[in-house]
Amino acid sequence: MKVDQPAEFKHLAERSRFFAVLFPAAGEEDVLKMVRLKKGDFRKANHHCWAFRGLDEKGRGIEKSRDDGEVGHPGRVLLELLRREDLEGALLVSRVFGGVKLGVGGVSRAFREAGAGAIAEFKINNKK
Repeated sequence: MKVDQPAEFKHLAERSRFFAVLFPAAGEEDVLKMVRLKKGDFRKANHHCWAFRGLDEKGRGIEKSRDDGEVGHPGRVLLELLRREDLEGALLVSRVFGGVKLGVGGVSRAFREAGAGAIAEFKINNKK
């Protein structure tokens, strides 16, 4: 299913705030534009991790992700969410560090929950 409208979700884990947005994207350039936009919105965010699934100009599937230096490979976690839901578009999660280290498992879990929340919001809004 192609993502045709943005959906957002906020998640809190051990005082760290995670801001997730699922949005339509035609390619990595669109994702990077959103990352720059979110860096402005969330000046205190330490990491902006993302995943993208879509088609190239020849109709072949492409997938990309970025961890932005975060532990636990959250970009891959977000990409797996897009795969599981068979969504074409991009999922970006920005983290504002809350002072408590979450560890590899905790980081992965928090990014997964934030991303899944944005996907759930998209599904709810898509039913209307």
